[in-house]
Amino acid sequence: MTLFGEVHLEEQLFQWEGYCLRPFQLESQLSCRGYSLPLQRRIVDFAADVSFENAQKKLKEHYGIDIGKERIRQITYAHCAAMKQGCELQTQVPAKPGKAQIVVEADGSMIPLIRECPDREGGSDMRKNKALEWKEYRLALAYGNGEVDPVYGGSFGSVDDTGDQMLDVAIRAGTGTRTSIHSVGDGATWVSDQSERVFGSQANFLIDYYHLCEYLAIASKVMEEIDGKDWLHYAKKLCLEKNGAEKILKELKPFVEPGPVPEEEAPVRQCYRYIDNRHGQFRYYEAEKAGLPIGSGKIESGNRSVIQARLKKAGAWWKKENADLMITMRIHRENRWWHTYWRGSRAA
Repeated sequence: MTLFGEVHLEEQLFQWEGYCLRPFQLESQLSCRGYSLPLQRRIVDFAADVSFENAQKKLKEHYGIDIGKERIRQITYAHCAAMKQGCELQTQVPAKPGKAQIVVEADGSMIPLIRECPDREGGSDMRKNKALEWKEYRLALAYGNGEVDPVYGGSFGSVDDTGDQMLDVAIRAGTGTRTSIHSVGDGATWVSDQSERVFGSQANFLIDYYHLCEYLAIASKVMEEIDGKDWLHYAKKLCLEKNGAEKILKELKPFVEPGPVPEEEAPVRQCYRYIDNRHGQFRYYEAEKAGLPIGSGKIESGNRSVIQARLKKAGAWWKKENADLMITMRIHRENRWWHTYWRGSRAA
């Protein structure tokens, strides 16, 4: 094959950024023994959902390409790291009004991690000198009220790191200087504390309604014995009324077990204290009237779909840094940043 007169294309070399490349390599973005970017995209997409071993099988089945699972792992983590490097936290609320209402939720999920134990006996199973430990990954999301797709963020770091992620996703979802933040979470105090820290007076925090119902269910075992009615059903409806939490406290107060009764034998006291310690966090009537969610179902669903579906497969153990990279990549996909990344990416 000849081009440009008598010059053989195979023999013509070009200098590009200090490297000696053949024209086809430059055009195709392929290096010797490398993998094209479209192929790498498919590799990473498979590895995002299944184990590296199963990703190897899927590539073989769908494309007839046989690549070692170790190489699949390397390619996947290289792109995960590139995605993470491009995720700069947004920490300054834009100087514009923004959307009227943003919903923010946060929750934690325990991830199985590897801890090195050099003193343990080794063997054919490489994990015999390692131990399993669990560490919480805290996920945050935000979306405009009435919208379907949230923006996700998360961290293995401190609760303050998670609070920064809550601010980041809220900004990405459209928060401005006049935006009202509706923050929802379970009874973990760090969620409400971080909401107050990063949003200040812009936010109102609401305890997940179904989480409160768990405490009402505990207290109902005693309350139903006293008056014989379906107290749990009555209490659930009462909570949704205006000043519902205060009404529940009045119902419970006469039946709170005295101090000497052990905690595990004092369900009414547990419920009363839970509500009494969280004044202003049970405004379900106001939330429903404004068309805002009273449950944190989206973040719980996010924990399952974004994190647990890949990282909590049977027998899976992770190095912390690898788990962080994998979650970052799955967040990228959920946030619709996937196509943008690959359009601007180079082969790993």
